[in-house]
Amino acid sequence: MQIEFKSGASVKLGPNQTLKVVDGFGHTVSAIEGCVWITEENDPNDIVLEQGHSYQLKRHGTAVLNPLAGEASVAFA
Repeated sequence: MQIEFKSGASVKLGPNQTLKVVDGFGHTVSAIEGCVWITEENDPNDIVLEQGHSYQLKRHGTAVLNPLAGEASVAFA
């Protein structure tokens, strides 16, 4: 299933849910609630994004987001 949403909209992730972002290069991910783990295709470094912080996706391809320690909400710009 593919879901599209407008920039600024938030997505809530439940425990152990994964959000796959395809070709999100240049978009900014903000952790609205909770803590999020981000890994980008062809990048050996992972990101742990804490609530209130943002990260700009730096790679073309797929990025995977997972909540850490329960639920999380993220927004994209």
